[in-house]
Amino acid sequence: MRRIYIVEDDPKIRDILTDYLQKYDYDIASVNDFDQIQEEFQDYQPHLVLLDINLPRFDGFYWCRKIRAVSNCPIIFISARDSGMDQVMAIENGADDYITKPFQLEVVLAKIKSLMRRVYGEYRTDKNSQVIDVSGLQLDNSTFTLSFQDKQCLLTKKECLLAKAFLTQVEKIVSREYLLERLWDDQDFVDDNTLSVNITRVRKKLADLGIEGALKTIRGAGYKLEKVWERSS
Repeated sequence: MRRIYIVEDDPKIRDILTDYLQKYDYDIASVNDFDQIQEEFQDYQPHLVLLDINLPRFDGFYWCRKIRAVSNCPIIFISARDSGMDQVMAIENGADDYITKPFQLEVVLAKIKSLMRRVYGEYRTDKNSQVIDVSGLQLDNSTFTLSFQDKQCLLTKKECLLAKAFLTQVEKIVSREYLLERLWDDQDFVDDNTLSVNITRVRKKLADLGIEGALKTIRGAGYKLEKVWERSS
């Protein structure tokens, strides 16, 4: 079931969108804390975001940039601000589409379906070149999606880079130095502790897919991804 995260401070509009989209088998979550939108996004891992511009404290443009820093998932702005400049700013900050209020629910649904098909479905471009497949465990670099059998989860940008490093060198030891030097540049320095946190998150994502114990720590050497899912199938 595709997940949609609604960032809207008008409870009436949130409820209308939630009730309508749930009828079409979407799993819906709405913002709870307007200071923790990025954290809520990463916890929920939605396939698409509906985002208002006028929000408490920081506006939608700010949160669009924050989400884009960790994910390529589709973002649709829904706002009463109908100027051309607002729409330009939305696109420049990373949005995929823009809907003005008042809106027709059918139009919102049509745009959601279109983006879902384009990003995750049959209309996805460069599908084969963006996907790494190792014995059924697939990483889609274009959507930061990791999938196995009938399950899938969204990754952050850093998690996707780690997963790519391990899947392209499966059954080989990947050193911590390689990960630190190759996956993070000098402008975005990451220490050993931050790397460890991201490794833990990748392990959790694999576990969410039903793959336990695949990412091994090799003491004094680094990490190794073992194809335990292939041996147990």
